[in-house]
Amino acid sequence: MIVDGISKVGAYALFASDCVRSAVTHGVPWDRVMDESYKVGIRSFPVLFTMALFVGSNLAIQGYAAFSTLGAGNLVGMFVALAGVREVCPLLAATMVAAKAGTEMAAQLAVMRTKEQIDAIEVMAIDPRSELVAPSILAVMLTLPALTVFTIFVSLVASLAVAVLQLGVDTGEYLSFLVGYLTAYDLFAATLKSVFFGVIIATVSGYFGFFSERGARGVGQATNRAVVTMCIVIITLNFALTSILYG
Repeated sequence: MIVDGISKVGAYALFASDCVRSAVTHGVPWDRVMDESYKVGIRSFPVLFTMALFVGSNLAIQGYAAFSTLGAGNLVGMFVALAGVREVCPLLAATMVAAKAGTEMAAQLAVMRTKEQIDAIEVMAIDPRSELVAPSILAVMLTLPALTVFTIFVSLVASLAVAVLQLGVDTGEYLSFLVGYLTAYDLFAATLKSVFFGVIIATVSGYFGFFSERGARGVGQATNRAVVTMCIVIITLNFALTSILYG
């Protein structure tokens, strides 16, 4: 089992490196990059807005509940800045994109493998990695940082509204602690995390879709394995990046 797992990690690493090498050698069709960016970015806005709205609200409620027992309920702005911006929002955007766009990428490639369309592309002397996978990698790398910033903004506005209107926290105190603890480095770290998360989402979904078994069962297995693997790797990578950036 361990040997099989190591071999799969090695196969994934070779696939990811082949995608990068193929993109550099053969170029990337930028029209496909724009199409994938639209799928990943614009189509994700409604879902991400709803999730960020309620996550920001929950952060305010939980932060106030924790600090109010110590008589420091006005520190909720600090809690949102530290927990929300540094950790929750980058993970929220990444897992949502993985669940929505990542599974779509894996399923699309798996269907193309079943219909032998990938084989047809190879017969035409076109590298399917540069044609099908590389545009997705660039698209997610470009759009996920923007989605992360959007998530941060929505969650901060939602937490401010809940803190002031529902919990009775003074607006000036909330903003004072938020601005006091939120730095440009935190925003840089959040967007940097999203770039790495984007690479993981695109390459993992591409790997499972590209090497899926043929048939409807293979498509389902590829999609399921892709989303589970993406979430596990993203959470693990987040720990490593947080240790490096804030350790």
